[in-house]
Amino acid sequence: MKRHVFPVAAVLAFALGFTGIALAQGHPAQSHPGSAHSLIPSFAPDPRAWLKALTRSPHHPAHLHKAKPQHGAAKPQHKAKPKPAHRHRSKPKQQPRPQHRLKATTLSIYEQTVKPRFLSAQGCHAARRHESGIVVLDFGKPAFAHGGYGTILFSGRFAPNHKITAAMLRYARAYVGCLPKGSTASIELARGTSNYHPSVPSAYAAGVHWAHETNKLGRELHRRWLGAHVEAAAADDAEPAWDPQFRKTRQFFHGFRAAVHGHTLFDYGSLDGGVGAVWSARQAWYVAGGLRHTKALPEIYNSAMAREWADLARIARGRYHRDVHFAGVMTQGSASCSCGLRPLAAHDALAHALGAQGIGHVRLPLGGTNIIG
Repeated sequence: MKRHVFPVAAVLAFALGFTGIALAQGHPAQSHPGSAHSLIPSFAPDPRAWLKALTRSPHHPAHLHKAKPQHGAAKPQHKAKPKPAHRHRSKPKQQPRPQHRLKATTLSIYEQTVKPRFLSAQGCHAARRHESGIVVLDFGKPAFAHGGYGTILFSGRFAPNHKITAAMLRYARAYVGCLPKGSTASIELARGTSNYHPSVPSAYAAGVHWAHETNKLGRELHRRWLGAHVEAAAADDAEPAWDPQFRKTRQFFHGFRAAVHGHTLFDYGSLDGGVGAVWSARQAWYVAGGLRHTKALPEIYNSAMAREWADLARIARGRYHRDVHFAGVMTQGSASCSCGLRPLAAHDALAHALGAQGIGHVRLPLGGTNIIG
């Protein structure tokens, strides 16, 4: 028996050696025709049995990509991932935005100074109250001094136009800087004056300069990325009793219209007894929407004033086939002063008066502004 074992061992050694040499030289041993190449010697038992045993071995885990389960087989425990085709149907969750209730009214001011720190404080206060709407900063009547146009403040001091513009810019910067993150509040910041005995060489030139400074403020607001929350505007407390001839008021409005670049001039005056008492219907309507770039922000301190403005709106509609362009209402007073209606009540009074005149369809924006000294 031993004489047969050694020849067989020799043959096996020779076969293994020959196979190793062939692999080392880069030429794998040939398998049977039609079968795939394999590193498992062909003299071994069925190669598929070897592979099956390897895959069952704990040292050789199965491949990560599993075959799809057969119909009726138990489902895997983990949840299948959603198909990509359905991803576009579900909307991504948005981060909640802070909500801040906006004030329906604003605070307008009779200005005593143009010092930047005071205007900054006013603007920040407006932002913290979440004001949104029209804000009139009334710098007093037109004046001319030291070779330039400006106004006489309510403190009695002269303020040149360029300092008024700088003060308004400080108000705007503080307003935007103090708004809560995510706020949608915005204001039209109007540089206010009046037609009360203007001390100027030319009312027309005063209007031109007023427009130039309004344009300048508008450019600065956009250059400093403040335009999303603050828009430049102008305003005139035009009252018939202060200019019965309607001469200087007309000149100022014409000068403004000639030089303005798309900004609004609000008339926040009264009618002093109504149409025909001092100014004619055409004169009163002219500064309240009849002239391009003008809108009415009428003083509605009581129901009688609301009826006067509603009567003007009716006449303008019937006689000139045009509407008075209302932008809201103006009231006055503070917590310590019982000075008539407040903005919401004034709005209701004017809306009721317009309805009584049969022109309730005339647009009247909600809210208004309350001016204090």
